[in-house]
Amino acid sequence: MKLYLDTSTETAILKLDDKEYQATFGHDMAEKLLQFIKSKLDENHKTWQDITEIEFMSGPGSFTGLRIGATIVNTLADQLGIPLTDHHGIRHQIIIPDYGRPANISKPKK
Repeated sequence: MKLYLDTSTETAILKLDDKEYQATFGHDMAEKLLQFIKSKLDENHKTWQDITEIEFMSGPGSFTGLRIGATIVNTLADQLGIPLTDHHGIRHQIIIPDYGRPANISKPKK
């Protein structure tokens, strides 16, 4: 089963083969995204081991959303020993998000 994940916007998109799911987590994406994926696997009577490949929409998009999504897909692909590709179909050992612009890092207040 192919897992596709897009966390580049406030609405996360998950596809399990041809079934698509969407969820908006707000500031709780880091806490809730993995459980969301697990719940959709359960709904389809699948386990983590049923995932045979992962595709990730690597950007551009939300800095935080892409970081969270990349962390999850990189970890899953590594631990399950399965192929990981970006949305262009390019295979990666690990995916580095493309934020579309340099990070906006504010100066320290002190």
